[in-house]
Amino acid sequence: MQDVTSAATRAGSERAPVAPPVDLLRRLRARGAGDPVTHVERVPARPGVPVPWPDWTPEELRAAFAGRGVVEPWRHQTEAAELAYGGRHVVVATGTASGKSLAYLLPALATLLTDPRATVLYLAPTKALAADQLRAVAALDLPGVRPACYDGDTPRAEREWIRRHSRFVLTNPDMLHHGILPGHAQWSGFLRRLTYVIVDECHTYRGVFGSHVAHVLRRLRRRCAAPPRSAPRIPLQSGGGLTGGGGPAGGAGAVGGPVFVLASATSGDPATTAGRLTGLPVTAVTEDASPRGGVTFALWEPPLLPPDAAVEPAGADLTQVRRSALRETADLLADTVAEGVRTLAFVRSRRGAEVVAANARRALDEAVPGLGGRVAAYRAGYLREERRELERALLDGELLGLASTNALELGVDLVGLDAVLICGWPGTRASLWQQAGRAGRSGGEALAVLVARDDPLDTYLVHHPEALFGRPVEATVLDPANPYVLGPQLACAAAEAPLTPADLELFGTGAKEAVDALVGTGALRARPTGWYWRHRERPEVDLRGAGGAPVCVVEAATGRLLGTVDGGSSHFLLHPGAVYLHQGVSYVVDELDLADGCALVHPEEPDWSTHARDVTSLSVVSVRSYVDAGPVGLFLGEVDVTSQVVSYQRRRIASGEVIDTRPLDLPTRELRTVAVWFTVSPQALAAAGVEPPDVPGALHAAEHAAIGLLPLMATCDRWDIGGLSTAVHADTEAPTVFVYDGHPGGAGFAERAYATAEDWLRATRDAIAECGCESGCPSCVQSPKCGNGNNLLGKAEAVRVLDVVLAHLGAAAPAGD
Repeated sequence: MQDVTSAATRAGSERAPVAPPVDLLRRLRARGAGDPVTHVERVPARPGVPVPWPDWTPEELRAAFAGRGVVEPWRHQTEAAELAYGGRHVVVATGTASGKSLAYLLPALATLLTDPRATVLYLAPTKALAADQLRAVAALDLPGVRPACYDGDTPRAEREWIRRHSRFVLTNPDMLHHGILPGHAQWSGFLRRLTYVIVDECHTYRGVFGSHVAHVLRRLRRRCAAPPRSAPRIPLQSGGGLTGGGGPAGGAGAVGGPVFVLASATSGDPATTAGRLTGLPVTAVTEDASPRGGVTFALWEPPLLPPDAAVEPAGADLTQVRRSALRETADLLADTVAEGVRTLAFVRSRRGAEVVAANARRALDEAVPGLGGRVAAYRAGYLREERRELERALLDGELLGLASTNALELGVDLVGLDAVLICGWPGTRASLWQQAGRAGRSGGEALAVLVARDDPLDTYLVHHPEALFGRPVEATVLDPANPYVLGPQLACAAAEAPLTPADLELFGTGAKEAVDALVGTGALRARPTGWYWRHRERPEVDLRGAGGAPVCVVEAATGRLLGTVDGGSSHFLLHPGAVYLHQGVSYVVDELDLADGCALVHPEEPDWSTHARDVTSLSVVSVRSYVDAGPVGLFLGEVDVTSQVVSYQRRRIASGEVIDTRPLDLPTRELRTVAVWFTVSPQALAAAGVEPPDVPGALHAAEHAAIGLLPLMATCDRWDIGGLSTAVHADTEAPTVFVYDGHPGGAGFAERAYATAEDWLRATRDAIAECGCESGCPSCVQSPKCGNGNNLLGKAEAVRVLDVVLAHLGAAAPAGD
């Protein structure tokens, strides 16, 4: 059963690893000339703490769980279930395979069995996870529950039946936003009786996407509180939990709306994050009482290539680079499979997963013909049946190795794995432990290996294990007050039903200003009874994208629609000549028609990848907060960013060699967002030994490294943020480094950088100073997204700049808000 663990499960699936993790790691380390392991961490095994079923658990539900191997729940499962059944909003934030699904299924199913009118809504970030959970609930075979998935794959013939008869509907935020809430009249009976809303894997709702989902949940609460036409309106719940009892005692959803039960990977401050997501007070359950097998966790840095093997563009200084993390992971996967070790390799991209699997198969077939057939790739884009077959083959032992994107980070309950390889830092400590937790899920000893990419953050982490081990995972960053999210979401809410002053309180800070702006643009009309949507068509709002209408990707020869890319990313991903990947097939873009929102492509499998390069200018709009540290200033505020994609590089996939740079002629883009920036006086730089001609390169290098290290502090990827540095900026009149959110209105990342500036910039300084290169490399100050081709970088001078900044910030206090 999906993610439901207990004291009595795993009876038939326990399997000792083929080799103890320490012995396996020793053999892997010995295969090369040098030792690539920078640190080994031992995570000890932990026993489980089972407790009795809650008294209110129906006997038939206990029997159903027992039939699936669950004899007793773990303590954290019961703690969360008791809170939810008592009417308290709760988030259970525990480790991988800790049985979070039982924590929310227990109160939800108990209520469905005892209250024939109750309904439950389950939300997952992906359709695949909802489908997995449907199988788990259906397997319990409980009378009257009638679980069903309602998403874009649901046949229209089934949708009416689901609306009328299903009491446990599984869907995703996109379908809730595009389908259920706009059609709330057809769902009115289900929504009025809604008892629980389950939000699974809620740590994935971050940034702009998370901010949109936060308002979709507020719109859901609003429709649940809407009365039948002949009944008085129920006040929206705004604090302190429910006034009515939970479950059969009073009906958890009988007063004040449904109870929210959220499940999250271990995360920092989950109660606050869940509260920001739902707009409700949430209690967190974080003490994991499930058993865990011991894990040997190694940090692995690929070796440096000989100088004559490092291929650089003509005219550039020869820079020594490291062996590709993809090739290193492929070799490790081949080695573990050859040892008979069941292994899962996580790779960041779809293409990367295919490359790792192909290289591992080739190496195995060269050693033992036919052995390569026991390795496969797994990623989004495969048919559901193909994914299920791969999962089954891995669990049954037909496959010994699987190279996967993070499609397997969530959802599928894989047991019996001996090792996990993580190709490159996955972005957050939460994802790292989520992926590592896929090994040893049957309770046995396991090996996890993080293979570092040639990247500043990866290099820093493998040499600073204290940044990974023994530290809490990150808090999920989202900002429901982002006006670029709040305005469109209020328009959606008004299209569903006129807005009232009480609704504005529900949507929180900035709602009144956003409504006034919508009235000013003619989108809403103010009347004595509220604000009304003025247009016949509904607002078009994409939860997962920002920055314009989506661009359709069309195969030129057939006219077949392959997919869409959000407008904000189209210049980078769909420019003429770009390589576009769809369901494992590569296409090259022939033409990008921005006016019609269409990119024409043809299938091609080139041995090169494309990387767009842009030029950027930035102006300061306002300052929200600042720190006055004498010759150093730290600021947080709004900025206008103007950028233009002007060219792209073609690089060999295997070696990273730059083949050429080709010009592009695309329009400029404008972005108002939130930035953090620091200034340093020229006098302080001169005193630190940074001469005026070296200032641009010093700041440029510091900017690159700061962007690369920010994901250590915030739940973002370096592609979520941008930067700019200049020896004299027109608005600050001083040497300045800016780092800004790459989303309209900001995504919360700059705020996190400002709040943790000393830790962030110290980690940046250390990453540069401790890198073994002479003048800068991809492991410290070079950036894969630099619009200037990494020209003019001063590694040593960047360290001096950051030393000055840190010395003065340490003694300063905030000077304004």
